Amino acid sequence: MPPMPSELREALDKAQELIESGKPDDALDILRTTGWNAAKTNSQKVSVTSLASEAMITKGDLDMGNRKKHWQRAYKNYQQALKLESSNKDIRRSMNKLASMMDEQSISLGKGFQIFDDGNPTPTGLVAISVAIMIFLVGFKYAGEALEQPLEGNTVTFEVSYIHPDNPDTRVEGEIVIELYPDAAPKHVENFLYLVDNSRYDYTTFHRIIDGFMVQGGDIEMMDGGGGYAGKWYGYCNGQTLDSGGNPHTSESCPVQDWSVPGEHENGLKHGPGALAAAHAGLNTDGSQFYIVPSDSTPDWLDWNPGKDCAAQGQSCHTVYGMVVSGMEHVDAMSEVAVDPAGGTSSSTPLHDVRLLTAYRS
Repeated sequence: MPPMPSELREALDKAQELIESGKPDDALDILRTTGWNAAKTNSQKVSVTSLASEAMITKGDLDMGNRKKHWQRAYKNYQQALKLESSNKDIRRSMNKLASMMDEQSISLGKGFQIFDDGNPTPTGLVAISVAIMIFLVGFKYAGEALEQPLEGNTVTFEVSYIHPDNPDTRVEGEIVIELYPDAAPKHVENFLYLVDNSRYDYTTFHRIIDGFMVQGGDIEMMDGGGGYAGKWYGYCNGQTLDSGGNPHTSESCPVQDWSVPGEHENGLKHGPGALAAAHAGLNTDGSQFYIVPSDSTPDWLDWNPGKDCAAQGQSCHTVYGMVVSGMEHVDAMSEVAVDPAGGTSSSTPLHDVRLLTAYRS
C-alpha cells in the first residue's frame, strides 16, 4: 500500500481539528478540495469520505432544523466509502451507528423509500411489505399493476455550492432539481443516471461559466473541462464507430477515456431556460460533461433544425435531455459568479470554485 501523501495527511488532520472545534463547514471545504484532490487510492478516498460523514453528523448536531438532510448525506457518504472498500469494518460500524441514531430520531436512511438495508427489512420496509400483502389479497390484478411501476424515477437533485455574486463573503449551498427525458434521449439519460448512481459527479466542479449563456460542469476526469467520458459503451470511440483501418471499435479496443455517446439532438427538445444539455467537442463525442441554461439565455444556435449539417464546421448541435424544475435561482446565481480576471474579457473560469457536492436520484 503506497504511503499517504503529506498533503492529504495534513488535510485530514486539519479537518479533524475543525470538526472537533465545531466548524464542520470549514472541515468539509478542506475535504472536498485539498483532501479529495490529494487522495490517490481507494483507501485514501475512503479516509476523506468517512471524515466528511463525521463532519456532516456534527453539522446535523449544530443545525437541528436541517439535521435530517445532513445525516442523510453522511449516511450516503458512508455507503460510497463501502463501495470503495467493502471489507472496511470501521466504516460499516460507523454507518450502523449513524443508522441507529437516525432511527431514534425517526430519520429515514435516504431521500427515497427504502425497503431493505443489507438484506434486512427496515421499519418502513416492514410496513410496505404488509401493505403489499394486503393489496395482493384484495386483488392480484391491482397488485400486479403496482409492481410493474419503475422502482426509481427520472428526477435528479444536484447539491451545489458557490460564492454569492453579490456578496463575495458568502458561500451558498442549494439544491437544483432536474427532470430527465428518457423517451427523447434514452442514451444520454442512461449515461447520466449511471454516472449519478455511481457517485461520479460528486465533488466535481462547474468549470466553465458564461453569464447570459450557460454553466458547464461534469468533467469527471480532469474537473477543468479537459476530460469526461461516457460511463457506458455505446459503440462510439471519440465520436467514431470505425478505427483508422475501417474496423468497428469495441469497448476493449477503445480507451475508456474516449468512450462517447452518440448525439440524440434530433429529439425536438430546445435550448430554453433551464435546459440540461450535453457538452461535446464534435458530433457524437458527448460524454460526462453537461451544461444548464440560465433564465436570461436561449442559445437556439445550439439546436438542431431540419437541413442543418451538425458535422460541419461551426454547425454544432447539442442534445437536450433534461429540464430544471426547481432551483433555477441557483442556476441564475451561479451564472453570475465572478470569473478569473487573468483570462481577460473572454474568461469563463470561476474565480472561486462552483461545486457540485453530490448528485442523486430524487
